[in-house]
Amino acid sequence: MAGRKRFSVLRDPVHQDIYLTHDELRVVDTPEFQRLRGVKQLGHAYLVYPGALHTRFDHSIGTVHVAQKMIDAINLSFELDPAASLAISEEEARVIRLAALLHDITHLPFGHSVEDQDGLFERHDSAYRYVRLFDRKRKLGRVLDDLGVREDVFSVLTKPGTEGRRDVPAYWGQLVGGTIAADILDYLARDAYFSGLRLEVDARVTSYFRIDRGSGNLYIDLAKRTLLREDILSEIVRMLEARYYFSERVYYHHAKVAAGALIARALDRCVAAGVLTEEDLYDQTDHSILDTLDRAAKKGGHALESEVDDLTGRLRERRLYKRACVFPRYENESVQEELVQRYFSAGGRAARLDVEERIADLVRFATGRDVRVIVYCPAQRMQLKEARIHVRWPGEDGIQPLSTYADRVPRLGDLEASYRNLWKFYVFADATDPAVLAKVQEIAKAEFGAATNVYDPSA
Repeated sequence: MAGRKRFSVLRDPVHQDIYLTHDELRVVDTPEFQRLRGVKQLGHAYLVYPGALHTRFDHSIGTVHVAQKMIDAINLSFELDPAASLAISEEEARVIRLAALLHDITHLPFGHSVEDQDGLFERHDSAYRYVRLFDRKRKLGRVLDDLGVREDVFSVLTKPGTEGRRDVPAYWGQLVGGTIAADILDYLARDAYFSGLRLEVDARVTSYFRIDRGSGNLYIDLAKRTLLREDILSEIVRMLEARYYFSERVYYHHAKVAAGALIARALDRCVAAGVLTEEDLYDQTDHSILDTLDRAAKKGGHALESEVDDLTGRLRERRLYKRACVFPRYENESVQEELVQRYFSAGGRAARLDVEERIADLVRFATGRDVRVIVYCPAQRMQLKEARIHVRWPGEDGIQPLSTYADRVPRLGDLEASYRNLWKFYVFADATDPAVLAKVQEIAKAEFGAATNVYDPSA
């Protein structure tokens, strides 16, 4: 229709006005996308930061906005120097924006708590989840098919070698979810805003993205003739500092970790009992998943129902298990790999349940108290992957990962080491009595004799 608007505007607290095309609004209006309104971006972080109630719905729309800013900067660079870089066409931008909109569509409620420890479920970005959601039997799949982008969007969001994936330019995916891309640039700004932590990343960092004509990779240009763009380098380092800061203060806050341990345990029990499957969770929200767990547990007998009811009740009322031991990497570097392989890798579940039961039995023998114990690790390893962003360094041929130049950027090496040292594993117990927690700690320390605990529950 002549004169019809191509965009509609949404007001966002982080980016102000965000423009979505009418094709994008058709995707937003599907039930699959609307579910994201009920999935919090930061999971249980709201138990610590009450304002952190923003959702993956908000973040997904913000990611489209940031992706467009990057596209605009890339195309401006092409106009200024077409021999050195590539431009992004309108049709490419259409696919990239839709992929940005859908990059989190496969997230389960509190998904990181059950995906990152021992693979109870595969990661949210596993190809089979996109296959399911993009199926023509679903409203989202039919809309994408009608728009003629279903295969291209699938190809942006999945890895090379995936069955059914087309060979698309590397920068399509790198713009959306690369090491420094629209995804992280939105969620850092959004998480800061809603958590109330005053830390900003200068939005102009998006102005220095380029596409390397030779390799087709996205990179940040740190060279101005033969000089280093120190202002841009400092902005990248500031962004990495922000990522570390939020990981320390928010993403791996001990109360958020404790809540994650509870939801992971409830899901683990129900899945092991055969009363719940991964497929049962695909259409769930943060609120509905607790009711789903309660209903499922009723099918598994009194013991399962009692335990799951206690776990979900604790989550609803913020009665979290308490820390008895904390084993951080900075005191356990020599045994970290052994601990991960034994207790937290695929197949580590049996050893973990074994040691939990042994600790609980010995505590019961020593104190006469029944105590439930959870041994939990929120991430098998900690890596500051954002340091892998490709850059062009003055005087160097081609583009290389920023980490290649760590010797020239001392702060980068410090950040990578500090981020690795955020790794911890915990022993949690459903006890509040300091004497009981001290006994749990004493017994747990003996079980993990080669590991060093740094936490004193009586302090």
